Amino acid sequence: MSDLKQTPLHALNQELGGKMVPFAGYSMPVQFPLGVKKEHEHTRQACGLFDVSHMGQVRVTGPSPAQAMETLVCADVVGIPEGGQRYALFTNSEGGILDDMMIVNQGDALYVVVNAACKDADVALMRVGLGTEHEVEVLDRALLALQGPQASQVMDRLCPAACELSFMQHGRFEVDGDTLWISRSGYTGEDGFEISVAAEAAEKLARWFLAQTEVAPIGLGARDSLRLEAGLCLYGHDIDATTTPVEASLAWAVGKARRIGGEREAGFPGADIILHQMQAKDHRRKRVGLVGEGRAPVREGCALYDADDNAIGEVTSGSFGPSVGAPVAMAYVKPEVAQLETTLYADVRGKRLPMRVSRMPFVEANYQR
Repeated sequence: MSDLKQTPLHALNQELGGKMVPFAGYSMPVQFPLGVKKEHEHTRQACGLFDVSHMGQVRVTGPSPAQAMETLVCADVVGIPEGGQRYALFTNSEGGILDDMMIVNQGDALYVVVNAACKDADVALMRVGLGTEHEVEVLDRALLALQGPQASQVMDRLCPAACELSFMQHGRFEVDGDTLWISRSGYTGEDGFEISVAAEAAEKLARWFLAQTEVAPIGLGARDSLRLEAGLCLYGHDIDATTTPVEASLAWAVGKARRIGGEREAGFPGADIILHQMQAKDHRRKRVGLVGEGRAPVREGCALYDADDNAIGEVTSGSFGPSVGAPVAMAYVKPEVAQLETTLYADVRGKRLPMRVSRMPFVEANYQR
């Protein structure tokens, strides 16, 4: 793993007993000694600390960054209030999703957080697409996620003002001489915060969090099962360049101002295809949630069949859901079998396991609105 990049918390992750694995070009902890299942449960019941410094953090400045960004994404970026954060999608000319991200309006700039595996391509896309009058700066900052029902009481000891943020709000705070960019958001379905901090100050901050009795370090394994239970997509698995927002059940991410009849209708790559699919409800597949019986997980790549043994789709993410107490999965299926409570059959090593189409998230979200 010598050619892998390391986050600013790499040494601390090793000290904590993290089992390091390659992920998106980085050496990352897949689990700590607590183990994936207990890490998952700890985050749902108390508070988990995640190193997500492999994510790309970018700052966009210039005369009109929000208007320029709208030429690349289908979100209403102009309408993000200062201190607001919004989920957005880069799309291509066929309506496919190039990446998903969070965009924050910091007042004097846009702060954009993109996926680790896509960040080089995303930065190149922004530098070309936003023009020379806009600067796209890749930031040397670490990113921590503090997630769980006790995250707020922990944050209140460090930075009480951050606890006044509501879900999808962002602020800049001075704590012990360090400037923290804190958003009330995350990738678990729980209340929590994402904290961007200068790389050299990251370990000190992480150690402070870990010294709090509620907090345990959490690896990528539990992060994946938590986000799956929360019904949140993983890029490259549940969404990709061949998947449109409508097929992905992410049409809500197309801003109202960007839709047909909106004040800034279309103007993003693939708009004709995406807006047609939204209006005509004309698409060949749809992302759905599935809940199984028993305990055998249904993994990515499993084929799905209807009761007449017709192939009707494929699983894109799946595992046993510790908080659900059953196997959960996301899949793409033909629209005619996407209705809630429809029974489908997953092919797992030659056995057909019944699964029913379920609402997502699989566990109730606990966001602080």
